[in-house]
Amino acid sequence: MSSPVPQTIIIGAYIYFVTSLGPKLMENRKPFELRQIMAFYNFGVVALSVYMTYEFLMSGWATGYSFRCDLVDYSRSPTALRMVRTCWLYYFSKFIELLDTIFFVLRKKEGQITFLHVLHHSIMPWTWWFGVKFAAGGLGTFHALLNCIVHIIMYSYYGLCSLGPAYYKYLWWKKHMTSIQLVQFLMVTVHVGQIYFMDDCPYPYPVFIFIIWLYGSMFLILFLHFWYHAYTRGQRPPKTMKNGISIKSIHFN
Repeated sequence: MSSPVPQTIIIGAYIYFVTSLGPKLMENRKPFELRQIMAFYNFGVVALSVYMTYEFLMSGWATGYSFRCDLVDYSRSPTALRMVRTCWLYYFSKFIELLDTIFFVLRKKEGQITFLHVLHHSIMPWTWWFGVKFAAGGLGTFHALLNCIVHIIMYSYYGLCSLGPAYYKYLWWKKHMTSIQLVQFLMVTVHVGQIYFMDDCPYPYPVFIFIIWLYGSMFLILFLHFWYHAYTRGQRPPKTMKNGISIKSIHFN
């Protein structure tokens, strides 16, 4: 956390591998069979998300936050330090989730490696370094709490998918995945946007709030576009993944 340079190098290497080196290495190779590894990975993310949800709740969101102008607690109280540790863990989890794209490469699912997917997986950890460094807590962490809750649902779905056809009968709730994510983006955008209608909310880094609002708004529009074409016009996008859903390529972490 002393410098953003190490994470920039890691993210740069990630971008190079998933967009250039990885596909070249896999060009003349058969896709890897990663069913067991992916099951362990997906359910591991579920467990981590459950833990982070509990920690976010206990370090502020269920123990005193007002869901309005919640400021960062810079003291060394146990609750404040608990929030800092949770924010750092959430930040670190974004690097674990880079494996989403690595698995696409190794399974030769290049169609899932869209510009938005790579941009999202790159921007999230990079911007969160600044959040953890300068504003670990307060209203800027609400989207992280929501994202952890959504990830419990999403990665449970991906985990069951990775177990094979015998478990597909338990995936009746797949049709609600897009709706769940739409609700997430709407709640994030409304919650963080309310700061612009408050008379006095001395949040120390308003630029962070603007970035969260911009990011939430962008993905809200993207998913509304997807919803319109998939359900309103009946033009469902092609299923490019055998053991997952195409919307994973742009999910909001």
